[in-house]
Amino acid sequence: MNKKLLVVGTMAYDAIETPFDKIDRILGGAATYIALASSKFNTDCGLVSVIGDDFAAQDLRKLTDLGVDVSGVETVKGGKTFFWHGRYHDDMNTRTTMDTQLNVLADFTPVVPPEFRDSNVVMIGNLHPAVQNSAVDQLHAEQQFIILDSMNFWMENFKDDLDQVIRKVDLITINDEEARILSGEFSLPKAAEKIHALGPRYVIIKKGEHGAMLFGEGKIFIAPAYPIDQVVDPTGAGDSFAGGLAGLLAQADTIDFECLKQALVVGSVFASFTVEAFGVTAIEQATSTQIQKRVDAFRALTSFEWNNALLNL
Repeated sequence: MNKKLLVVGTMAYDAIETPFDKIDRILGGAATYIALASSKFNTDCGLVSVIGDDFAAQDLRKLTDLGVDVSGVETVKGGKTFFWHGRYHDDMNTRTTMDTQLNVLADFTPVVPPEFRDSNVVMIGNLHPAVQNSAVDQLHAEQQFIILDSMNFWMENFKDDLDQVIRKVDLITINDEEARILSGEFSLPKAAEKIHALGPRYVIIKKGEHGAMLFGEGKIFIAPAYPIDQVVDPTGAGDSFAGGLAGLLAQADTIDFECLKQALVVGSVFASFTVEAFGVTAIEQATSTQIQKRVDAFRALTSFEWNNALLNL
């Protein structure tokens, strides 16, 4: 029997501008990227989200054709799907939000299907902390590994709500700016220590094109980003990272620091596919052979033989 993975988050339509191109409406949303990435694994993936009746049937089929269970996706009649419009700057690392339309997301109350409440791994995407907490409170398995994503807006405006949900999770994955805001520390190791004290056993701090850092069990692991010749669209890279990470963890019998090191690398590989095309296209089309090839290349990039005789101090 396959392990179960539950994904809770946003499904959306995006408008994206880069220095090289623009697109007015394309499938997006954190949960969409996460589910598409995790669907590459031999896992029963269930998705909890909300959409309007403007959500195209062919876009929903992108998920169901890959085996994602969408019984937890609510369709609001007469409602419009969450919409985000972003413009990336020349360095492709920073962006400006031009428009955000919450639409049906404004009144979203997640309902986790009973068959996914005992999922082995749960990925709670970036949402209002009260919504995240509502989803977590519906879970009931004795052995669950819960992953949380968040962002600076919630940290700065809903800290009490966020602290409440952070106490209940095993891993939080945020970027370096968010880690500093959440902890009040500039040093990332010190930031991770402060975040550990809030509840999570493990902390992943993402650094974009500079890779990611894993903290837990008194240890630190650092992995670079997989090198890409040309970044077309960075949207969803962090969510694909989370989907790859969660998908691998859902395969594991035991989740510990060593397992999370592998998950971190796989997440980086999945993110590398996403940035090579607009929207979900590249991660949706990535094959198992292509994924394995990049994992192998990643290992070659980061391994080396040590000759102690050369360190002649």
